[in-house]
Amino acid sequence: MIHQTISPANGASQSALGVLAALLEARTGQQISAYRSWRIDIALKPLLRDRGLTTLDQLVGMLMEGSDRRIADQIIDLLVNQETSFFRDAPVFDMVIDAVAQIEARGRRARIWCAGCSTGQEPYSLAMLFAERDGAGWIAPDIVATDVSDAAIGRAREGRYTQFEIQRGLPVRRMINWFEANGDEWVARAELRRMVAFRKLNLLGDQSPPGRFDIILCRNVMLYLAAEPKAAIFANFAAALEPGGILALGAGETVIGQTRMFEPSKSYRGLYEVVGRAGGEAAS
Repeated sequence: MIHQTISPANGASQSALGVLAALLEARTGQQISAYRSWRIDIALKPLLRDRGLTTLDQLVGMLMEGSDRRIADQIIDLLVNQETSFFRDAPVFDMVIDAVAQIEARGRRARIWCAGCSTGQEPYSLAMLFAERDGAGWIAPDIVATDVSDAAIGRAREGRYTQFEIQRGLPVRRMINWFEANGDEWVARAELRRMVAFRKLNLLGDQSPPGRFDIILCRNVMLYLAAEPKAAIFANFAAALEPGGILALGAGETVIGQTRMFEPSKSYRGLYEVVGRAGGEAAS
């Protein structure tokens, strides 16, 4: 749980901020450091407005009352960091494409898990790349995308994005080919949505991964976790990867000093493989 003093923000009591930060950590493993406590106040303002409340203390009171079971989920949806964009860190996508090509060359369909997918930009980016490949003989990979947030998964399934979101990393050509304007939003075409299976999954609380995979992408999620939940999630990833499978983390993340189950990939710079399980179909 939280081992730090959370400074009050905008009139919220220290105890209220502590309860909210502890709820986030208990549910997801994510931590909010003391110097970023302002984020709690900003993130929960829409919920306060919708509930007719004026302070976080009132919100915590409603949470403790337990009369509305949805409120904890709504708090988590707003506090979880959902920063994402299309084609983020392009070299990672190039390596994923190469790994999948090697699996397909052996006549097998690759399986990809985008863990912590937020509102879906990462798995949709992969789906576009695979759909646009030239040449015959390609086998479309299975793409499973999961997130702890009901709201994020709901938006991802709909493939609905604001003008700001659609412009972040998405070239105009792909925007026109794969999305349709709908008022002030852009909506993914049905054929793109069908390429990704979205599921709600808590990396910390749900112990069983959603199957076996050749590639797992979990980027910019571990940054916010303490050592213990990181170790548990790495263990689940190791169990879910096929022999020769690879794990992609965010640019500022590493397995070094975090787990003994993974080591740097010998084939893909910046990616990781399970210790003692290299050399399978996903590697060259």
